[in-house]
Amino acid sequence: MSRRETLRVEISLPQARLDKFLKKQFPDTSRGAFQRLIQDGDVRVDGKTIKPTHQPRAGEEIVIIWPEPDPAEAQPEDIPLDVLYEDDRLLVINKPVGIVVHPAAGHASGTLVNALLHHCAGQLSGVGGVARPGIVHRLDKDTSGCLVVAKDDSAHHALSAQFADRKTTKMYQALVCGKPAKEHLTVKSPIGRHPVHRKKMAIVERGRDSHTDFRVLEALRDSALVEARLHTGRTHQIRVHLQHLGCPLVGDPVYGGRPARQFAQSTGYEAPRQMLHAAALGFTHPLSGEKMELNAPLPADFMDALNFLKTH
Repeated sequence: MSRRETLRVEISLPQARLDKFLKKQFPDTSRGAFQRLIQDGDVRVDGKTIKPTHQPRAGEEIVIIWPEPDPAEAQPEDIPLDVLYEDDRLLVINKPVGIVVHPAAGHASGTLVNALLHHCAGQLSGVGGVARPGIVHRLDKDTSGCLVVAKDDSAHHALSAQFADRKTTKMYQALVCGKPAKEHLTVKSPIGRHPVHRKKMAIVERGRDSHTDFRVLEALRDSALVEARLHTGRTHQIRVHLQHLGCPLVGDPVYGGRPARQFAQSTGYEAPRQMLHAAALGFTHPLSGEKMELNAPLPADFMDALNFLKTH
């Protein structure tokens, strides 16, 4: 069954196209997917079908009719994986930038699941169903780093319980706009759906409890390299908490706002994506009981950003 979502254009954008505008509002959905939705009549402006080249005007009401994800079984694809650890029960990979974890609308192939099905010859946990075999947790498309995958159901249940009971350790490295007020900061603010923009998360009074510890690793030009340790696992948690501190992620198209624009103007650096990397993941092995900690090196684009901000 399809799902409807409504948003209102706040500012006229005479130089923009509708498909580009929607891509900016929903960065996890490709521009091509929006073009198909528009052409199929599943995007309507003030109740009328429209072309992808339509220029959004203030006050217009846009209705998007989202199709349900295709539940068909994902197919194996020979996509290279950077494996940090692997045994008969699980594997940990260093997820590259730009790859979606599991199939969804607009991403039927080329996902991490497609790669895992090929790499593991189909031997993955079935707990997640045909769309998400082996997937215990996820990272955003444009977030890189450590991600654990279960090969059988018992490992999946054990790992999921550790995440739910907050018995895992999750450490990220983030490049942020501006300089945090203190070297060490803790944010404990509840997170829930944004009251207006339903694809976004926000700090809201009745949200779910969330806790992130931040530590400044290095001050850079109008920015800083920050370590973030997650004690809870809410959607977009680090991104929302950094926005709350006034130091959003460099390159974050959703939560960056004015600080991100000011950073780009002052430094001349245009980030290719949100600069967030899952640098370390710790958990207990579900069979041996061994304490595991895996580390993923910073990807090339992240290192390029650091070098630019140190030398310019």
